[in-house]
Amino acid sequence: MENTSIIKAEVRTPRGKGGARELRRKGRLPAIIYGKDFEPVAIDIDLDFSRREIRRPGFRTRLYDIDLNQDSAIRVLPQAVAYHPVTDDPVHMDFLRVGPDTRVTVDVPVAFLNQEICPGLKRGGVLNIVRRTINVNCPANLIPEAIEFDVADLEIGDSLHISQTELDPAVQPTIGDRDFTVASIVAPSALVSAATAEEEEEELEEEEELEETPETEEAPTEE
Repeated sequence: MENTSIIKAEVRTPRGKGGARELRRKGRLPAIIYGKDFEPVAIDIDLDFSRREIRRPGFRTRLYDIDLNQDSAIRVLPQAVAYHPVTDDPVHMDFLRVGPDTRVTVDVPVAFLNQEICPGLKRGGVLNIVRRTINVNCPANLIPEAIEFDVADLEIGDSLHISQTELDPAVQPTIGDRDFTVASIVAPSALVSAATAEEEEEELEEEEELEETPETEEAPTEE
């Protein structure tokens, strides 16, 4: 699903680390736009805006229109963010220019629906999430906001696999050779521990019974 936001930006002339530090002191973040058959463009954007966007869920899968006060905006997808090693503040950002035919590979978050009516969870089970994101290849304008799985009918011991969700045919998981597990409903650790202890106790009782059983004497052989 296409989900686009606008970023106001200005074209800049790269001037090395000193120029980048000066921009950040002015509240601007150095960035670059690149893409296939596209000359890279150095830009700067508002630093506070960048901080807010990076914290928003789905930042890496959201399309942006970069407004450079030109005839048309440039549609992009965030690719990489460099952070300061001490402050953890963003210091540089890369954007990939995308077009109608551009395919991208992204990590899409997973969402689990109907947890409130899941019988396995209502009986005390726990949702064990194996994958919080799924890596997919798809057209840039069809990046899902989330990949949804319905847990309404799951019992303790049941698992969810990638085949149990509906994806647009153009959206393809990069793992295509198996029906991989996304989540499962597991018994809480207390129940698992109790069941394990009970099994061990039964095994011990069986061993004790075997030890107490008298050995039978062999019948004498006839000469």
